[in-house]
Amino acid sequence: MTRLAAPPARLLGVGDSPPRVDAVLKLTGAFTFGSDLQVPDMLWGVTLRSTAPHARIRSIDVTRAVAASGVHAVLVAADVPGQKTYGVEFPDQPVLADRVVHYVGEPIALVAADTRWQAAAALSAIAVEYEPMPAVLDMEDALRPETTKLREWGNVLRHVRIEHGDPEAIADVWVEGYYQTGMQDQAALGPEAGLAIPAPDGGVDLHISTQWLHVDRQQIARCLNLPLEKVRLYIAGVGGAFGGREDISVQIHASLLALRTGRPVKMSYLRSESFVGHVHRHPFRIWMRHGANRDGRLVSVRARLVADGGAYASTSTSVIANAATFATGPYLVPNALVDATVVYTNNPPCGAMRGFGSTQVCFGYEAQMDKLAKALGIDPVELRRRNVLATGSVLVTGQPIRGSAPAREVIDACLALPLPAEPDPVDRDPLSWPGGSGGSSRGEGVRRGVGFALGYKNIGFSEGFDDTAEVRLELVTDAEGPLLHVRTAAVECGQGLLTVITQIVRTELGIARVFLHDADTSIGSAGSTSASRQTVMTGGAVAWACRLVLDELGRRAQFSGGEVSLADGWLMVGGDRIRPVADLLDEPVQVTYKFHHRPTARMDDWGQGDPHVMLAFCAQRVIVEVDVELGLVRLVQIACAADIGRAINPLGVVSQIEGGIAQGIGLALFEELVVNQGRILNGSFTDYLIPTILDVPPISVAIVEVPEPDAPFGAKGVGEHGTLVAAAAVAAALRDATGRPVSRLPAQPLDLVDSDGESPTVPPWPPSPPVPGNDPLPWYFRLRVDQGGIR
Repeated sequence: MTRLAAPPARLLGVGDSPPRVDAVLKLTGAFTFGSDLQVPDMLWGVTLRSTAPHARIRSIDVTRAVAASGVHAVLVAADVPGQKTYGVEFPDQPVLADRVVHYVGEPIALVAADTRWQAAAALSAIAVEYEPMPAVLDMEDALRPETTKLREWGNVLRHVRIEHGDPEAIADVWVEGYYQTGMQDQAALGPEAGLAIPAPDGGVDLHISTQWLHVDRQQIARCLNLPLEKVRLYIAGVGGAFGGREDISVQIHASLLALRTGRPVKMSYLRSESFVGHVHRHPFRIWMRHGANRDGRLVSVRARLVADGGAYASTSTSVIANAATFATGPYLVPNALVDATVVYTNNPPCGAMRGFGSTQVCFGYEAQMDKLAKALGIDPVELRRRNVLATGSVLVTGQPIRGSAPAREVIDACLALPLPAEPDPVDRDPLSWPGGSGGSSRGEGVRRGVGFALGYKNIGFSEGFDDTAEVRLELVTDAEGPLLHVRTAAVECGQGLLTVITQIVRTELGIARVFLHDADTSIGSAGSTSASRQTVMTGGAVAWACRLVLDELGRRAQFSGGEVSLADGWLMVGGDRIRPVADLLDEPVQVTYKFHHRPTARMDDWGQGDPHVMLAFCAQRVIVEVDVELGLVRLVQIACAADIGRAINPLGVVSQIEGGIAQGIGLALFEELVVNQGRILNGSFTDYLIPTILDVPPISVAIVEVPEPDAPFGAKGVGEHGTLVAAAAVAAALRDATGRPVSRLPAQPLDLVDSDGESPTVPPWPPSPPVPGNDPLPWYFRLRVDQGGIR
């Protein structure tokens, strides 16, 4: 799967949009995804999963499965040789359930057999006897004192409280609202898959589709009771991630089976298993009160957030902290009280998904800004202008914005994008009405609405996490000239990172020939491919390492008279040739560099601190048409402006934003995992609807480039901009078209039809855990949070 970046006709570096280095492989089908892996003598592994949301396991009988045709191993919890639990932030999730199951779909047993079908048949022969236990299935119920405690310390996974200024400050005008978001799936097209191969040294070589090789390895090694050096991970082609691959799926299971059988074991989930085999976006319930003066200046924001973390922690502790820090929106708020809690339930586990908590709260605070604008009689966009953050503004966490914050420029750039032409009602294509090919409308009852939303999010890991990325470069020469080998553990999961790395090399070194080695754990960690961080972090590591290569070449040339560069195979100073590079490469130049972003700090018990290294802003204007008799929606246009610092690859930036918008459209209109009694009812792409190309309207994108200080090339990441704001902007347009409140996502047809009913009242705010914020948590969790950070 190693990719060689083909030399272009000219060096396409930073600011250009060269063809993606993996494009031909993927377009021709030659690219190897995790589910494509095959080796001789390979076995198939499958997983037996719980059918109860909360139950005691009275017995497991594997006798018939062990004797089944083609079966080589059947494993249960007692067969895990090391630590019995794992977790990306702290280890609370069993490798295989022992004694108790906490959600429908929890792994209980493993089978390895000659074929997938023999393994599946053996699974059906395993007999499990359950004793039902009371299940906690509602996030607010999880907070009530009388509710079953799922952990010894209770059901609160993390509680974050932010107090800023005077939370009791008096305003002239107040508006309040209650908002809900559903459980969204990442819906990556490639399923969870990997291939574990037992090694001669007693270790394991694991080829895996993941987002973070090194954190996977740490968890795997502990559970296998092996030293880190005997657990070697290699990236398998990743068919999309969006946060769903930050957590362990097949990694430990495949490795256990491979070590037990002494043969390679492949595991690849079918789609129905994929829906329960990875985490999902957290459902949120959001209560908000916004107060302002008559002139439209925000005075105070009070917010209460409750999120359903499901059965295990995953990244919930960081998601709720992220949501809390962004709950007041990209606005200057002098006084605030934000109370945010994520709880354990017996629903499927939730974790990272594009936007990481900031998406859900954006829906709430932007709806509030529109309500406030209406109450004040001020244009909604003008209200945002009056309150928007800028460089030097102080956030509700007490952190001043040190870097670029072109929120006002983003608003202006979005509004400057042209509006679509009004269609001719006579000659209009019938398929272009809401309802499309259903032919349900010819314009009767169709209303057009326009919505606007602004949002922001952190780039990179936050809250005290020492965010790093390591890269190793080796410059050699052959008959064709200089060739640079690049080794990094940074994961390319479809976002274009490999192309960005190549562009940075060509800019810094002027070398066209770049050999990109597959990511593995033979080099230090590059962190997770998440938090829109890889362009900044791994890109920064590559840029600085290239400069060290130049320094070494200058030293070998015994030149110290100025800044050197490479061009046409020569070491250059200015326009002068100093030495042929080939003459300096009797020994390859080898450089390893670890890039850090500036330190951040964890918040204190009152939510004050310096949690984020940099911020990025995005604005979107959405035009919709709604048939208010049937509740059918057609998106007409989405205009988006994004603050990206500097565009390393402009086409890649636009592509990332367009893809993110599509996922935001899904959250707004289509996508929700329906969970009943802890069981996912729509776990297939037949029943779980994602937007198709027919549902995505024309998208116009404006790139706002205000370089970020101290970031490589001034760049910010761009992976989450589109998703962050899209759902809030679509909801605003739906409200404008229908006059309905649209306070829950995804919006349903009945939410959009004409109705004489009153707007829903805000339910009572749920009880809050005691303060200071983390008191309900056990000592080991507090320690782990100190070592971790927000994504």
